[in-house]
Amino acid sequence: MIRIILKSAFVALVSIVAYLTIAATVVPAFGGVLDGNAWLILAVSLPCSAYTFWQKEKLAKALAELKATHAELAVTHRRLAEKARRDDMTGMLNRESFFDVLESTRPQEKRGALLIIDADHFKMINDSHGHLTGDSALLEISAAIRRGVRAGDTLGRIGGEEFAALLSGATDEEALQVAERIRREVEQIRFRPDERTVPLTVSIGGIDCTPGASVSDLMRVADRRLYEAKRRGRNRAVLEPFQAAA
Repeated sequence: MIRIILKSAFVALVSIVAYLTIAATVVPAFGGVLDGNAWLILAVSLPCSAYTFWQKEKLAKALAELKATHAELAVTHRRLAEKARRDDMTGMLNRESFFDVLESTRPQEKRGALLIIDADHFKMINDSHGHLTGDSALLEISAAIRRGVRAGDTLGRIGGEEFAALLSGATDEEALQVAERIRREVEQIRFRPDERTVPLTVSIGGIDCTPGASVSDLMRVADRRLYEAKRRGRNRAVLEPFQAAA
């Protein structure tokens, strides 16, 4: 407020000086005199200037607050948008978001691999220990999957106990190494919901992302290899064609 008063006083002073200078030279030239109305104009210049500067300050403050609010809303919107893309429990991409990433990266990637990872005998854990224990097991498994993949790989939870990993730029050998690392990480978990240790394992089916292959084609082959891993006894990864496996 002091700053506004000082600015207003300065403007009023400049106005008075300018007015008196002009009035002292121009008004007498036309035979006029400085009457009361003229001095009244000078008298109201200070409050008018103060009001103008006050309104300007209010407007500037309102604009600053509006910009700050807009920035906060933008941050909140980004957070909500990111949260909407994530699975609430594991923090991985949800099914829809994972497939969006897979679909969008297909034309750009010349090589890579897709892994489908499914928890073995998970219904038995839920039936024997309850769904809360099952959720704890899923968190352990999702943490193990994170430890097994490389930096920059994309992870998603695409089903109740089913996960997916997109290994961008991975060769067949690298994809197999990642799949085996994930399998071992899960196998090494010592999950003890009570006095007993409950073994946790996963089966993995994978496929190299051949250029031109559709997402549905990749998922269909990866799923078939996942079921082949289950058929062979679980706790294993199958990335090669069935013919090569035979």
